[in-house]
Formats: sequence, structure tokens, C-alpha cells
Amino acid sequence: MSRVTQSLVLALLGGAVLWISGFSTSYLNYVKPGFRPFLVGAGVVLVVLGVAGLFTGRKHDHAHGHAHGHGVAWLLCLPVFAILLVAPPALGSFAAARSQAPALPTRDPGSFAPLAGGGPVDMPVGEFIGRAWDDDRKSLTGRVVRLTGFVVPARRGGGWYVTRMQIACCAADAFALKVLVKGLKAPPRDAWVEVTGTWVPHTFGRMPNGLVYPELAGTGLARVPAPAEPYE
Repeated sequence: MSRVTQSLVLALLGGAVLWISGFSTSYLNYVKPGFRPFLVGAGVVLVVLGVAGLFTGRKHDHAHGHAHGHGVAWLLCLPVFAILLVAPPALGSFAAARSQAPALPTRDPGSFAPLAGGGPVDMPVGEFIGRAWDDDRKSLTGRVVRLTGFVVPARRGGGWYVTRMQIACCAADAFALKVLVKGLKAPPRDAWVEVTGTWVPHTFGRMPNGLVYPELAGTGLARVPAPAEPYE
């Protein structure tokens, strides 16, 4: 491969990184929001190095007779264009169904703040699971909560899961946070929904792999657009 082609691929890759991190929210499908400055910086460096290499590489190729004969190497640009034109979506039900979620850390029972108000309480899926497992005060008892996530079908026993993927830094370390919804017809797989209901105390849906998930007695359901930040 000529130096010109190498440099062009480098510049295009840097441009792709800059586009998805600086001018769109697509990067949130792969990493947490705090990584945006690093991605923008990396994209700038790649573009600068690629552009600089185009000038020096052109002189080198002409001097060594590499001006022709590297047409096939340009096919390496196709993955870069694919990133720009067909960005992979955030992780969904396929990954969630195969996720082995680690046990959530045990919290001090007094660390959960009281739930305010009398109407539905908007709550992250992870917080609902934490309160269901570790809150000795049973603050979820009788309270109507609203969870937002995507749909994962249950393999057995009826119901379906409202799910969010949680990441520490990037999609490679993601694991699924699931709450088993009972009493409502399952929407299509991967559909994003807001589901309203009440916690079913001391009742868990058990999967064949031994994991257990808190249950929600569903009372309301609405389809919603996928959020810009899909992970918790």
C-alpha cells in the first residue's frame, strides 16, 4: 500500500471519529458521554497526521515509482465510509438476552432517599433493581413508578423485560439491567417504552441460568423514541 493511501485512510478515519463525536450523538452508542473530548481530540490528531502524510507520501510515491498500481488498497476506505453512512446502533435485546449481569453492590439501607410526590415516580431501571433488592425500608411498596427501556422477551413464564444496558466505559463491558413486567402485552422486541406499575414484593422471575429479576405489575404502557443516551 502506498503512503498516500495510508494517509488518506488515516485522514478519513479521523474525520469519521470527529463526525460521530463532535457533530452527532452517535458516539453515545459506544461510550459514556465523558469520553467525548477524548474522541474529538483523537479525531483531530488523526486528521492532522493523515493530511500531513498526504503531502509527504505523494512525494515519496513519485520518487519510488508508486504513483500507480495501488487501486485495490483503496478498498480499505470502505469500512470508514461504512462508519459514516451506516453507524452501528446501540446494544439491544440480542446482547441483553446473552448478558450475564453481575450482582449489584449491596448498599446501606439508609442510603436510598425517600420517594417524593404521590404520582408516578420516574426512576432508572438500575435504581429500581437496587431498591427492590437492598432497601430494607421497602420504599417501593405501593408506589407507582415509571421505567424507561427497551423490550426483551422473556423465555418462559410469561411477561417481558423492560431493559437498559449499563456500561462502565464502553459498549464492550455492557451488561443488562432487567425488570420483569407482568400484566401487560409485550410490545415488539427492541421497542423503547415507558412502563408504569408497582413493584411486586418478594417475587422474582427466575431464568434458567439462575439470575433473578424484580417484578413490576404493569398498569400503563407507552411507546417512546429511543433516547440519545441509551445506556445507564
